[in-house]
Amino acid sequence: MRIFLDTANIEHIRHAARLGVISGVTTNPTLVAREGAGDLKAAVLEICSIVPGPISVEALSLDAEGMKREARELSSWHENIVVKIPVSEAGLEAISVLSGENIKTNLTLCFSANQALLGALVGATYVSPFVGRLDDIGHQGMAVVADAVELFDHYNLPTQVIAASLRHPLHPIAAAKAGAHIATIPYSVLMQMIRHPLTDIGIARFAEDWKKVIKQ
Repeated sequence: MRIFLDTANIEHIRHAARLGVISGVTTNPTLVAREGAGDLKAAVLEICSIVPGPISVEALSLDAEGMKREARELSSWHENIVVKIPVSEAGLEAISVLSGENIKTNLTLCFSANQALLGALVGATYVSPFVGRLDDIGHQGMAVVADAVELFDHYNLPTQVIAASLRHPLHPIAAAKAGAHIATIPYSVLMQMIRHPLTDIGIARFAEDWKKVIKQ
């Protein structure tokens, strides 16, 4: 399973890229607005220059023609850009056309295996079940990930499943066990995955013991 970083924070992306553990980035309008990016294109191109992998950017139109127009523009910025399009009748129509134009798409705001399957059938490059948001309303979010993976494997569909809306360090492990191709996680979760109190204690103890050795 690959890890993408779910953020538009350039410094966080740079740090995660230096660690060598991420292979892509996902953004959305909320994340971009949070960082106060005045020039979306400049921000996206900077991300593309840092991470040599898929970079998801959202189309904001609500009608199919607008989605297609936006997707063509966004994808022209860089070869690694993936256009996020929400599940809707217009979204499916747009993806079915864009897939024929070899424009990479990410079916977003996905909350059911039915939606994921339809995305795969119209040629989405990725589908993104929102695990955390499903958990918030009492559903098993990771079950949608597992169901989508099972369906795609059974019918040899090339669409990949991105486990999205992950909230804590147990989520990436659960996503891996469910067979997700990718987990997209916030920077804070990535940092939590790295750290363990026993590791911190061990590092400190080794450092103290080494000081005793070099004093001899």
